[in-house]
Amino acid sequence: MNNKKRKMKLDPEEREILEVFHKGELRSDIKNRNELKPIIKAAVKTSRKSRNINIRLTERDLEKIKQRAEETGVPYQTLIGAILHQYAEGKITPRM
Repeated sequence: MNNKKRKMKLDPEEREILEVFHKGELRSDIKNRNELKPIIKAAVKTSRKSRNINIRLTERDLEKIKQRAEETGVPYQTLIGAILHQYAEGKITPRM
C-alpha cells in the first residue's frame, strides 16, 4: 500500500464520538479507580492474544480481498479477521 493517509469508514455514531473527542469534550463517567477495575478486566479478556491459522483461498479470491481491503484502507488480513469475527458473533451469515 502507498503512503497515503488511511481513511477509515465510520458509522454515524463513531463519527460523532470522534468529533466530540477532537473538540476535547469527551469526558469519562468513571469517578474512582474501583469503577475502572471491571472495565479493565473485560478489556483484557476481550483482547486475548490472537491465534494464527492457515487458510487456503483461490488466487482470484485473495486478489479481490486485497483490492477491497485497499479501497477501505485496512490491511487485507485485518479485513479477513473482521469478517470472520462478525460471522462468529452472528452478525453476518454466509450466502451459499
